[in-house]
Amino acid sequence: MAILTQVRDPRVRNVTVTHVEMDPDMRGATVHVSVMGSPAQEELALRGLASSAGFLQAQVASRIETRYTPRLKFKLDGGVKRSIEIARVLHEVLPPAAAADDARATAEAEDEPATQEEEQEGV
Repeated sequence: MAILTQVRDPRVRNVTVTHVEMDPDMRGATVHVSVMGSPAQEELALRGLASSAGFLQAQVASRIETRYTPRLKFKLDGGVKRSIEIARVLHEVLPPAAAADDARATAEAEDEPATQEEEQEGV
């Protein structure tokens, strides 16, 4: 929350923390972040986070009770962008949902047995 609301660096925008990995000795943490924007904006956001690391470490220190405050390192997580790209490709490759629903309804109608009214008309 501190990244989004308390960091005043204009480079830190559209940043989402995806997960954090703690070092085994609890003296360091790698913060994986996703940045929505161009590669240049991603690089700027990482630089902004790196320059705000001391402030963020102080925020962490005030909220946890440990012997050492973890030293924060920031790493770009491309998972969110990859999933958006995969969804876009699937949307291009797969038929639209409306066409798929129409095709499914047509197939079901062909497979359904005749109703009583249809049977009586045919007799």
